[in-house]
Amino acid sequence: MIISKLCLISGLVLLSLLSCSTLHQAQAPSERSTIRQVMSAQENAWNRGDLEGFMQGYWKSDKLKFIGRNGIRYGWDNTLKAYKKGYPDRATMGKLHFEIESLEPLGKNSYFMVGQYKLLRSHDQPSGYFTLVWKKIDGHWKIISDMTCGK
Repeated sequence: MIISKLCLISGLVLLSLLSCSTLHQAQAPSERSTIRQVMSAQENAWNRGDLEGFMQGYWKSDKLKFIGRNGIRYGWDNTLKAYKKGYPDRATMGKLHFEIESLEPLGKNSYFMVGQYKLLRSHDQPSGYFTLVWKKIDGHWKIISDMTCGK
């Protein structure tokens, strides 16, 4: 119940930010393309069984926020540890596919993404939705906040 409320509140806050985000539309196509390339690289790394490669799309900071079914997790290292625990081998990892529903600027150096993930494994096919906040840090697009909710 608390996580559902947290997802709803986070979504409403981010949607309100999006309603104000008409800034820097001229940069949008190339920035969007670059962010999509990062997502593609993450998908490819996952499908190779490379969790460290997958994590390269995330901000390597203790301030990284990951919100999932178990609540809020802070930090890049903690997020990687959780992925390693939840996906200890290739069979558990399966094949990941992202579908990006929208990608909108929040300002000059930040974007908000909404999408779906699908995980194809031999015994099941978990899927769900995600919202990501992207920020350009030292010239690279990084995920600074990830809220992923399974179906």
